[in-house]
Amino acid sequence: MGILERLYQKASENVKRIVLPEGHDPRILLAAVKAAEDGIADIIFVGSRQQINTCAIEYNSNLSGVTLIEPSAFAGLEDYAGVLYEKRKHKGVTLEQAMKLVCDPLVFAAIMTARYDADGMVAGAVSTTADVVRNAIQIVGADSESNIVSSFFLMVFDKPFHHLKGDYIFSDCGLVIDPDAQQLASIAISSVQSAWTLLDDEPRVAMLSFSTQGSASHSRVSRVSEATGLVRERMPELLIDGEIQLDAALIPEVCSKKVADSKVRGCANVLIFPNLDAGNIGYKIAERFGQAIAVGPLLQGLKRPVNDLSRGCSVDDIYNVIAATAVQSA
Repeated sequence: MGILERLYQKASENVKRIVLPEGHDPRILLAAVKAAEDGIADIIFVGSRQQINTCAIEYNSNLSGVTLIEPSAFAGLEDYAGVLYEKRKHKGVTLEQAMKLVCDPLVFAAIMTARYDADGMVAGAVSTTADVVRNAIQIVGADSESNIVSSFFLMVFDKPFHHLKGDYIFSDCGLVIDPDAQQLASIAISSVQSAWTLLDDEPRVAMLSFSTQGSASHSRVSRVSEATGLVRERMPELLIDGEIQLDAALIPEVCSKKVADSKVRGCANVLIFPNLDAGNIGYKIAERFGQAIAVGPLLQGLKRPVNDLSRGCSVDDIYNVIAATAVQSA
């Protein structure tokens, strides 16, 4: 059984309520209705009832298995506005403004998640990453264990032609542009937690660089080396190598030549990229040239699961993110 099938099975064994504020988008609607029919999530659509019903009719989708909430007609709207007001009054938001803002499906869905009225949230097929992440941070809030909200992709290499088959965490590929050593360490620690949640394997971390243990001298190399040390201080039992080049992280024969005291031994399954340039390019090369399946971007470092979608996502992409969000919620 592959990792995606295992995700679907885990989600169906402990069904969670996943809220989607973009149900008027046909990709969202088709993926979410299928998720409900397959029993991997209880689906809540937030938005215009008319728009969602019109989309369902056009695409011949049965909405009987989902919950549909139109914020402006919601009985508890004042309570939700009160939640938003308490969270944003320090920024000058008035209660009257909160009543208007909470009618935005993205805001409403974030409040549902923060209040535990939903177990997780998926958005981004229509909304920008900036909008999704801003609402997640402002309303759901950052996890006290993490000093930064970051993202990752679950990368699946399962094709017959894949020389290195397996499941990997790639982080950060979608959010933090140029992390310092402290932030990079935090991204790595969050990614380890994500790996424990989603991978059926012990996390083995590679802090990636263009250098392997001092083969090059540069401030960017020093940053990765420092971050590796910080992670080791926090998680002394963790299998981690850094700074390390990609080939040494993934090929045991290369690792044995370059890293004599390696903990990972060329078998990394959590790849921490040094910046967003490297991470974003890296996952897209793996997806487009290597035909790996990329599930995400998934967010980490939040109190509750909120996941962002690429605006170019497919129905299958959304279905997989719904399943991953449900498992994160367990």
